Amino acid sequence: MSRTRWRLGLSVTALLTASALLPSPVHAEAAADYTITVDPSARGAAIDDTMYGVFYEDINRAADGGLYAELVQNRSFEYSTADNASYTPLTSWTADGTARVLDDAGRLNERNRAYLSLGAGSSVTNGGYNTGIHVEKGEKYDFSVWARAAGGTTLTVTLRDTAGTLARVREVAARGEWRKYTATFTATRTSDRGRLAVATAAPAALDMVSLFPRDTYKHQPNGLREDLAEKIEALHPGFLRFPGGCLVNTGSMEDYSEASGWQRERSYQWKDTIGPVEERAANANFWGYNQSYGLGYYEYFRFAEDIGAMPLPVVPALVTGCGQNQAVDDEALLERHVQDTLDLIEFANGPRTSEWGRKRAEMGHPKPFGLTHLGVGNEENLPVEFIERFEKFRAAIEAKYPDVTVVSNSGPDDSGATFDTAWRLNREAGVAMVDEHYYNSPQWFLQNNDRYDSYDREGPKVFLGEYASQGNAWKNALSEAAFMTGLERNADVVKLASYAPLLANEDYVQWSPDMIWFNNHASWGSANYEVQKLFMNNTGDRVVPSAATGTPDVSGPITGAVGLSTWATSAAYDDVRVTSADGRTLLSDDFSGDASRWTHSGAGSWSVQDGAYVQTDTAAENTMVTAGDPAWQNYDLHVRATKKAGKEGFLVAFGVKDTGNYYWWNLGGWNNTQSAVEQAADGGKSTLLSKAGSIETGRAYDIDVKVRGRQVTLYLDGKEWGSFTDDKPAEPFRQVVTEDARTGDLIVKVVNAQDTAARTAVDLGGAEVAAKARVTTLAADQDAVNTETTTPVTPVRSTFSGVAGEFEYTFPANSVTFLRIRQE
Repeated sequence: MSRTRWRLGLSVTALLTASALLPSPVHAEAAADYTITVDPSARGAAIDDTMYGVFYEDINRAADGGLYAELVQNRSFEYSTADNASYTPLTSWTADGTARVLDDAGRLNERNRAYLSLGAGSSVTNGGYNTGIHVEKGEKYDFSVWARAAGGTTLTVTLRDTAGTLARVREVAARGEWRKYTATFTATRTSDRGRLAVATAAPAALDMVSLFPRDTYKHQPNGLREDLAEKIEALHPGFLRFPGGCLVNTGSMEDYSEASGWQRERSYQWKDTIGPVEERAANANFWGYNQSYGLGYYEYFRFAEDIGAMPLPVVPALVTGCGQNQAVDDEALLERHVQDTLDLIEFANGPRTSEWGRKRAEMGHPKPFGLTHLGVGNEENLPVEFIERFEKFRAAIEAKYPDVTVVSNSGPDDSGATFDTAWRLNREAGVAMVDEHYYNSPQWFLQNNDRYDSYDREGPKVFLGEYASQGNAWKNALSEAAFMTGLERNADVVKLASYAPLLANEDYVQWSPDMIWFNNHASWGSANYEVQKLFMNNTGDRVVPSAATGTPDVSGPITGAVGLSTWATSAAYDDVRVTSADGRTLLSDDFSGDASRWTHSGAGSWSVQDGAYVQTDTAAENTMVTAGDPAWQNYDLHVRATKKAGKEGFLVAFGVKDTGNYYWWNLGGWNNTQSAVEQAADGGKSTLLSKAGSIETGRAYDIDVKVRGRQVTLYLDGKEWGSFTDDKPAEPFRQVVTEDARTGDLIVKVVNAQDTAARTAVDLGGAEVAAKARVTTLAADQDAVNTETTTPVTPVRSTFSGVAGEFEYTFPANSVTFLRIRQE
């Protein structure tokens, strides 16, 4: 793809003077001093065009009700309790008269099982998504419906809201067997509360009731919502990973057929999603709703092509994850999925004379899509079982398509037993690329800028397929920006990286944070989106080695009170003792009296029962109670704990400063499958240490935590379980320098994630440069959040006229700054 598109983020036409838009100069006492030294004579890592991309998964209504432009919800009457316990076949519809959803031989086709039988003089009305169907005055909307009316009928189609009609009423004459009928509306008013109604004069059967805006992205048929697609395009992503995520490796691996009983809870299987939309299979979405597959593999490939991104599909490996954790042991089924994957590559790349290439051509794209990378599996927690199946996929793909890179993965976390085992197996197998995923606190991202510095340069490359810092505030985006400077510095190892998730409909959220938010009438980029856009539009072609001074380490020993908690579990705690390193008793509570020394700050129900402190609510999550002094340091904590009922085990906290900042030992977490030490920082959690293990109901456990300085040792029933030292500084000042081969520009990228400005001496190492630099700055309060109505995190473009071989620049507090410096 052309590199010219990377340059749009610093357009000359957008330049304004620095004095007009940048924060006012700070006084000397409010700034910290740093140096950046650049070595332009040295060669750093080359950066691929595809370094940064996007990961699209249908979560938070990202497809139906989101990127897929269809305005009618449940257009095919396929909603089912398999999708969501609250669903019926008429969810999102209201009926007036006689309306029944049938599943019988009168259906439209075998794969479209349900249809609507509408009595004479009856009607149905659809409420769309969010507040309703959004229409814009003067815009055209294309209506279609499949209808069957043996005796003939007139369908009256209206578009209105509570204030009246939104377009002229349309009448459609229908007669005979199933046939598609169409009409066009032109909106007379703007509304985001529209309703589409279809009435029939005589008995009729209806299916696939649809309303599309004429103005879809690039005017594609069965197309995408324009504002969302354009926001993704504006990132200039190098790749598009799709369709998941947990959609890929959860549910049944069977197909949608009579033989499987028309299985409605399946993994995402690409053949279900191509061909005429009325013939595409129905399926439950892992995230708790229905997916129509109107947005399917063909549309994904087409969208990747439209935005200039490399397509990177992910197929199931027949090992489920995302909490299901089952390996499918069916050789014939495995062989079928392997063949399906080979067919997918043929669909993407094959000539139109091939079986699957012909299907692509019939859908409107004779030219191959140019697939080069394909992922097998997603976040499997069973690395041994996964790699066995992965190897069969890889062998078949490499035998027939040796130029396709097959991507493996390392499970759902950034560290731990599963991660270590998966990486060992991937290295032993000579895998080309490993997909890592992690969601951690801002502090973790500030602490782990050097994560990839020590990775083996000769081993598998890294695809960082999912990452985020657990929030959409500016402090989260700042920490991600700091981490991204480390990704670029290690571009010889980290070949691909994508923030996740990409999209969220604000009224249907299953996961947050997200990059782009929307409702039925508007969309907006988060603070994280602005950071991603800045990096993607100004990546550069090669790293120019550089070094910077750091912030003085002011971290002292771990300090804090102690706490007890549970998660969807009832547990009893007793014999709590906190003893200082010199033997003094700081706290001793056997609960022979009351629990007056404990403060309840979480959910749940606590009471003293039979000489123990018991939390009884098995549904409540994070039921924290705390005791002691936040200034405590260098102490031993002892607790005796017994699980009474529920899904998990115990949460024993130490170093508790407040409700958002603490450590806890999570014993029997993740549905009682593993134990870990987690650190909460400003509400976001990171895993410091983890092991497989479970907690037995009714058994008493002795739990001991020894805190010395910043080292912690943990004991379970008198045996050492593990230890860690939390001494990594959360460095707020990070930088990387890259070079743009086309323009010759040096791009100096600096993140200052602290409340003081960073007065910085920059040494360009003898490079001959122009005196003026183009500057883009993102700066805001740490807690700032972009919304539909206000966007405090917005790029400010300016010029700086003081560039020389050595110069000074003050980077604002809580800022990301890119300086484009022209070399002469």
